[in-house]
Amino acid sequence: MTDAVRATEDDGVRPDWRPALARSVILRHDPVRGVDLLVLPERVVVLRGSAGSVVALCDGEREVTVIIGELGRRHPGAPVADDVLRFLADLRAQGWLR
Repeated sequence: MTDAVRATEDDGVRPDWRPALARSVILRHDPVRGVDLLVLPERVVVLRGSAGSVVALCDGEREVTVIIGELGRRHPGAPVADDVLRFLADLRAQGWLR
């Protein structure tokens, strides 16, 4: 088990967790800027890089391990596991994932 996995499990990001956006959060794509956004009450967060594709997989149905597997297939050779775990832990800490 890597340090990132241990740390994120301490933050509630377990392999069997099925993350979903909090009820007050909406994922939108801004075609003008070509970026994905998290629309929150009185705030908009711009998602950079592949962050929008990670959030799109957080549908409440897929477990964290399935999300990591899907991203690993999309980006072969990339170290997605640790990055995705940290990213999901950050989103959960912000209250944007449940």
